Amino acid sequence: MTVLLITSLEALSQPPVIRKLQNFGNRGGPDRRMGSEGATDSLGHRNKFEDSITISFHYLDSTRKNKLDSSISDFTSRFPLTATDIYLGNTGTASESILFSPRFQPGWDPGFHAFDIYKWTIDKVRFFNTTRPYSELNYLLGSRVEQIIEVLHTRNIKPTWNASFQYRMINSPGFFKNQKTAHNNYLLTSWYQSKKKRYNNYVVILANKLQSGESGGILQDQDYIDDPVYKDRFNIPTTIGGDPQFGRNFFSTTITTGNKYSEFTALMRQQYDLGRKDSLVTDSTVVPLFYPRLRFEHTISYSKNRYIFEDLPNSGTDIYKPDSAYYYDTYNYLLSGDSLLLRDSWKNIQNDFSIYQFPDANNLHQFFKVGAALQNLTAEFTSGNKSFYNVWGHAEYRNKTKNQKWDIQANGKLYFTGLNAGDYEAYAALQRYAGKKIGYIQLGFQNVNRTPSFIFDSRSSFYLMPSAVDFKKENSTRFFASLFKPASRLRLSGQYYLLTNYTYITDYYKLQQQSSLFNFLQLTLEKTLKLGKHWNWHTEIYFQQAVGNSPVNVPLIFTRNRIAYEGSLGFKNLDLAFGTEIRYHTPYKADGYSPLTGHFFTQDSIRISDRAPKIDLYVHFRIRPFKAFFRIENLNTFRKDGTFTNNNIAVPGYVMPGLIFRLGIYWSFVN
Repeated sequence: MTVLLITSLEALSQPPVIRKLQNFGNRGGPDRRMGSEGATDSLGHRNKFEDSITISFHYLDSTRKNKLDSSISDFTSRFPLTATDIYLGNTGTASESILFSPRFQPGWDPGFHAFDIYKWTIDKVRFFNTTRPYSELNYLLGSRVEQIIEVLHTRNIKPTWNASFQYRMINSPGFFKNQKTAHNNYLLTSWYQSKKKRYNNYVVILANKLQSGESGGILQDQDYIDDPVYKDRFNIPTTIGGDPQFGRNFFSTTITTGNKYSEFTALMRQQYDLGRKDSLVTDSTVVPLFYPRLRFEHTISYSKNRYIFEDLPNSGTDIYKPDSAYYYDTYNYLLSGDSLLLRDSWKNIQNDFSIYQFPDANNLHQFFKVGAALQNLTAEFTSGNKSFYNVWGHAEYRNKTKNQKWDIQANGKLYFTGLNAGDYEAYAALQRYAGKKIGYIQLGFQNVNRTPSFIFDSRSSFYLMPSAVDFKKENSTRFFASLFKPASRLRLSGQYYLLTNYTYITDYYKLQQQSSLFNFLQLTLEKTLKLGKHWNWHTEIYFQQAVGNSPVNVPLIFTRNRIAYEGSLGFKNLDLAFGTEIRYHTPYKADGYSPLTGHFFTQDSIRISDRAPKIDLYVHFRIRPFKAFFRIENLNTFRKDGTFTNNNIAVPGYVMPGLIFRLGIYWSFVN
């Protein structure tokens, strides 16, 4: 196996790492982080060497500066799939969290989220400020020619103007037929601040192109898994997609049966501040300072989203194979012609005007904000074109006190009129630093009233029910609390949900709504135990339980454990981590997956139980800006005959891979 060594300091999935450090008990995104500041990194400090660099970044809706994270202990912080995600057996295929996580976003939602984990989104965009040009080159190679390439370059064109470019490619043919994936993410950013610091201009151009083959699962899964004739898993027949040849060329992205999503967003935000000027005088320079008291902000964005499922005739044939045609009877869908195409396309133009007021000119982390937004939507469905609009107002208060002890956030949003009239969100969180012995304590509340995703609207091309149903607005409430003790490396958190009119899918395409109230409890323990001077046991335990008549099926307990040596072995510039990672969940009736709609659905007939806990071995190390990750995964699939074919099943009909080797090389450059 030929290994290309392209490298980097950290992966582009870094924002979730920082979110984990800062946001315990809340899944609201980077603009709602309530915990400690970002991870430290040697790149954040100047030194006497000529390649020294000072670099920091912030998010679009946050005033807090974050440093780059250089940790190596947790590989999932650099891999697209997180530790709590389940997927269809190949990197890039549809995924959902094994933890219950209902949607808490009001307003327009196209409804396609099975590939969200592979997307870049506006709330995760980083705006850098750096004293020198900085680049990252990342390359990961896995079994069956799985490849992930990432590139980042950022530089200050002028002291007050930074520009960045990021790109990521995920390409993996997969172990089984018809699960090839080819994802591409592009990002361009610009942040300009005037010399007098009154004016800020942010520009984002972001695109996600996601393509994933769909197999419908393997046929008679248990018989094929245990048959030694099929130890090469690519020989197992699948429900749809025909019989393609295995391809190693990652430049070839032809997918005849599958989901193809593309999302493009262009955004510009302008801010102008009124306040008090000042300056800092040194021996050689005068540094202008500005303390805003009032800020005017305008944000305009344009997005174009297209969601397609297609099943085309296989190369060299003119008609569907019988099993494919029969499969679509499951959806009560009458196949006409020799191909199938479902498509929803959206264009979205949005204008938002806001006003900020800063009560304390010396604390920009405290402000009041009010604003209003207008959204114009144009949609293209199989049935024709439609136009919609939304008008909403929003307000927010934030205050991170100067003594760093209190962190307060409260915000609300209300849709006045339009497609989603009556939708709203209310959110409040309070955090207190109670000293080294106790740590951080957080309490919070969130309530959302939202229109069901548009796939629950009969005008969508993906609405396959024979008649239209009027679904009511979902109402979801969440109470959350957490305790974080950095000194003890302990985090305890809990979330309690109250849900009414919860929408879900059954039998591949049938849209359902749970009208009665049900409750859901989720508890999390994260702790690092010292086993020796350099030996650590990182454990995560999740407990979740629905109360009442609930359509939600999740495992009662999910746990992840990493037992590892973490040290330098006496070498000055070496940072080393090696050990084992074990994951396990209790048996449960896992969600099925519907290729045609690109959604997971609730099922009550098949109970999923791991044949053995998932076991991985790893060696990670860092030498200054160079990092490498070598992993051997799924050792639990070993059989007595010497093969690794004792596969687990995560989703009914979809089998997880056997033994996987992964080598990731990450390198940063100060230009």
